[in-house]
Order: sequence, then structure tokens, then C-alpha cells
Amino acid sequence: MSAQILLVDDEANIRRMLGALLREEGMSVAEASNGNAALLNLKDFDPDVILLDLLMPPGPDGIETLARMRAQGRATPVIMMSGKAQLHDAVRAIKLGAFQFLEKPLTPESVLVTVRAALELNRARAENRTLQAELSRRGTLIGESAAIQEVRALVARVAPTEARVLISGESGTGKELVATAIHAASRRSNRAFVTVNCAAIPRDLVESEMFGHERGSFTGATERRLGRFELAHEGTLFLDEIGDLSADAQAKLLRTLETGDLQRIGAEGTVKVDVRVVAATNRRLDDEVSGGNFREDLYFRLHVFPIHLPPLRAHLEDLPALVAHLAERVRPRHATAFTAAALDVLAAYSWPGNVRELANLVERLSILSGPTVDAHDVRAVLRGGPAAPAAVAATGRPLNDALDEFERAVIASALAEAGGNVAEAARTLRTDRANLYRRMRRLGLDKREE
Repeated sequence: MSAQILLVDDEANIRRMLGALLREEGMSVAEASNGNAALLNLKDFDPDVILLDLLMPPGPDGIETLARMRAQGRATPVIMMSGKAQLHDAVRAIKLGAFQFLEKPLTPESVLVTVRAALELNRARAENRTLQAELSRRGTLIGESAAIQEVRALVARVAPTEARVLISGESGTGKELVATAIHAASRRSNRAFVTVNCAAIPRDLVESEMFGHERGSFTGATERRLGRFELAHEGTLFLDEIGDLSADAQAKLLRTLETGDLQRIGAEGTVKVDVRVVAATNRRLDDEVSGGNFREDLYFRLHVFPIHLPPLRAHLEDLPALVAHLAERVRPRHATAFTAAALDVLAAYSWPGNVRELANLVERLSILSGPTVDAHDVRAVLRGGPAAPAAVAATGRPLNDALDEFERAVIASALAEAGGNVAEAARTLRTDRANLYRRMRRLGLDKREE
């Protein structure tokens, strides 16, 4: 879906020029000639960015229009425009939450750069809303063991503060969930929660992703781009797998943490940011410091308030609650039940992938085993095979029934491996999606209407 822009200016020529420019970039543009018309337009149009002129006689000027938008609870990024603005006008606009102030005469480059930056901010806010909704759906850390209760208590203590947090633990223990919970319980909860997976970004792009870049600063930099720090301004920046940062990126991160200033690649000046940093790692950062792989001064900047997440094998008493929660997430209307014997088999497993591995296994079993999972089902899946075919030979049922059972298990296994993606499962099974859907409906595997 194309970006939606509301353009508000009393000069028809300005609207015509800007409208054509933005439409050429693939954006959808609605226009209004004054503040009242803009406010009326917002009843039926939900823009991603608003371009708002300062002086629009008669009626409310841009400042008053912006104030009314904010009073309505609208947080859309607003770019103010004026050729006669005074300093106090800009100050008032910024206090009301204006994203940027552009001086007329406008240039196409300045308009496009500012609009794209505002769209990036809006995208980050949308991601934050999605994360908040996911947190609300998933709840907080599941379990009543002493270890999990301690983690919850630490989160409750540190969240209202501005202290930096370093979350450690094995992969799959829920470090991002803890970071999100800290943000949700902080004073910054209504601002952006921006995530950076330091291990997933190519090393030559880390600085650009973190701190942004100016147009022309390197090959391929065709326009200014805001980094994750700027997108997280007044919010929380979650630096996952912080131990994978390069030495150069570590040095630049340290400077930003010390001064609150960042410098985009290719920029001459710096930008002030207000960001709370929460970092996470599956490594022993103290060992990385000793080995010369991680800066000691950066380590101490991040290691203000440590939280360690225990591996699943260290709090297996929480397993029944976790399994019930995860099963309900997979099938909220018809959650799969696990027998006591099935839970015993799960408890005997070492869980090298921790809660993430458990979640994947519960989802697979919910697809393979129907409304109830027993010990045999769990053992079969832990061995890497589907549960149903193992029982086919001993049933003594008619051939067609046995074949259906085998086919059901094979399809269910392919769906589980594909994460529920029917098209991917069809490719694995070397058939087309329509045929696979027909077979699923016949075998009772089509859950789209549940």
C-alpha cells in the first residue's frame, strides 16, 4: 500500500507542485486549502504524514490546526511549512510535536527527504504498536518458579528508571520479551521501541543502520536515511546480540552513549538523541572483554543493571504452564491438551533451544496430534518423525483408513516444518497448492475457519 499524505496549504500552486512531486514518488495525496478543511478531511482519511502550512487566512493557522489535531489524539508526523515563520513559531510547533519545520521556497529534495524521514518514523511507531499488541497477547514471562519470579521482580524495579539494562541468557530464553516488558512499563511506553539485531546486519552496514547516513556518503546512498537511534528518539532502543558488534561500531556506540550525540555517516555535524538503551547477549561479555573482543568501557556503560535469564532446563517446574500457554497461542479457540505422561517426557528433555524450541515443538504437536497429545506423540516428534504413522500397522483398520492416517501425518508434518505456510508445504511435497488444500479439507486439516 502506498504512503498516504495530507497536503494542507492555501496556495493552489503550492498544492499543485507538491502534489505532483509526491505522486511521482508513488504516494497517495489528499489536499486541503485551510485548517478547517484539513480537520474535516481527517474524518475519512488517515494519512501517514501531514504537510501543513503555517499561515492560511482566514480560519485557524497551522499552529492552531496542529494543536487541534493533537487534542484529538492524532500522533501523525506533521511537517510545518512557512516562508514567514518566526523563531517562536517554530518553537511552538516543535512543542506541539511537529516533526520538522521547512522554510519556503521549498525544494523538491528537501521535501522528499523530510517526508521519507517522517514515513520512516511512522513505520517505527507502527512496529511499536504491533510489538505492544503482541506483548499484550503473549503476556509477560510465564511461570511461578523462583527464577522467573526473580526476573519479573527485577523488570518491575528497573522499568520505571532510566538505567541501561544488559540482558544475558542462552538463545531462546526470551530476552526480547524481557526488553519489551521493560519498555512497556517505562515512562517511554508511548514512544517507539526499536529493535536492532546486531548479528543479522552485514558488518559493513552496521553503522549506517544504527546511526544513519547522508546522501552521497557512500556508493548506493541515494538519499538521507535515519538510523535506528534517531528512530528511537524519546523511546527505547533494543540492541540484540550486542556482542557481535564490530570494533568500529562499538567505538561509535560508546560515543553516543557518553554524549547523547550521534553523527550520521557523511554528516559534518551531530544530532542530539534521547534514547534508553537495553542490550542483550547470549555470550559471556566479561569473557569477551578479557579476550579483547569487546570494549571494557562500553561493557561498563551497558552493564548498569544486569538481568540473567535462566535456561528452561533450570526451571522445568514452569513447563506445564508454558506448554498450556503456548498451546493456547497456537489454537486459541481449540487449545491442544497435553497428558501428564506427555509432560513427563517433555520434562526429561534437555531443551538446548530453550523456550523457543518448546514453542516450535508445541506448535508442531498441535498440528500433528489433534486435541490431545500423549507421551507417544511427544517421543515421536522428539525423534524427528510424525506421530501418527507409527501406530498405523497395529490398528487393524481398513486399508483406506490407514492410508488416510498416513497421508494426514505426512501433510501435517510438512505444514509444521513450513510454519503453517501451505504454499511452502506444497513445494516440499511436490504438489500444487490447490491440490494440497483439497487433500487437507478431505483429511480434516484445513483450519482456516477455526
